[in-house]
Amino acid sequence: MFDLMAAAFQADLARVCTFMIGPEGSNRNYREIGITDSHHGLTHHLGDAAKIVKITQMNRMHATEFAYFLGKLAAMNEGGSSVLDNSMVVYGGGLSDGNRHDHHDLPVLLAGSAGGTFRSGRHLRYAKETPLTNLYIAMLDRLGVNIEKLEDSTGQLGHLSGI
Repeated sequence: MFDLMAAAFQADLARVCTFMIGPEGSNRNYREIGITDSHHGLTHHLGDAAKIVKITQMNRMHATEFAYFLGKLAAMNEGGSSVLDNSMVVYGGGLSDGNRHDHHDLPVLLAGSAGGTFRSGRHLRYAKETPLTNLYIAMLDRLGVNIEKLEDSTGQLGHLSGI
């Protein structure tokens, strides 16, 4: 699927896409990496080290596939820069800890620099309870959509600017 999305971006057939690797409640197993337990069941690990190792392997597989996608976008020339340089790609999950069903401090990665308007290559930590929708407002701003409020947002996420 990542190859198809990259090809659509390269051919300028699509500029927005959403791809869910697996919903948090998925019972999918990962036989291709030797894990027959369900994803959802493993996220409720209750501290069991063997289950944590398996869920970590699943997460590593997802991150590896995402890195492959970013590599494809980075290798595609687009007007003197790369498709990745001209993109905003969000990767993350809806839970920070599936065992506890935590919906705060979400692990989110923003790749690409939106044509140089985002400064990439760093780790930013925001105050507790900062809504993810603040990131979306910042992204929409880069697209020329100026809104002040989106769902539970409290404003545009700061410290992202590359200019």
